[in-house]
Amino acid sequence: MKRALLLTLALAVLAAACSDAKADSGDPTTTGGGRQALDPAYVETVDLVFLESYPVQVRATITGKLPTPCHEVRWDLAEDGTTIVLEVSGSYDPNENCAQVLEPFEVTVDVGSFETGSYTLMVNGEAYPFEI
Repeated sequence: MKRALLLTLALAVLAAACSDAKADSGDPTTTGGGRQALDPAYVETVDLVFLESYPVQVRATITGKLPTPCHEVRWDLAEDGTTIVLEVSGSYDPNENCAQVLEPFEVTVDVGSFETGSYTLMVNGEAYPFEI
């Protein structure tokens, strides 16, 4: 009986140690939600939509492909004067096994509100000029 109790205690301590080691071994670049890495998205089309408002609101409907079905589309938007930079990528968990096939996507991004003028939307390095 004493032997069984010691064995149970030893297994519990070992299990706790293993779970702590696994939790501490994560990649320091973790962005949360289990998604840790980024790959570029393959952008095929960018359609700009101008809403009837003042100032004019602009949305970009982007279609393309992600590297695998396990990728989730994400984007980063930055404005530099009259140039708006939109980087579209796919986030994924590098520890997840996934089929190596392209996954189509479509996403609509609110680009912003703009006064009258000429602007350029840069999507993954490609220029899409527009005027308000």
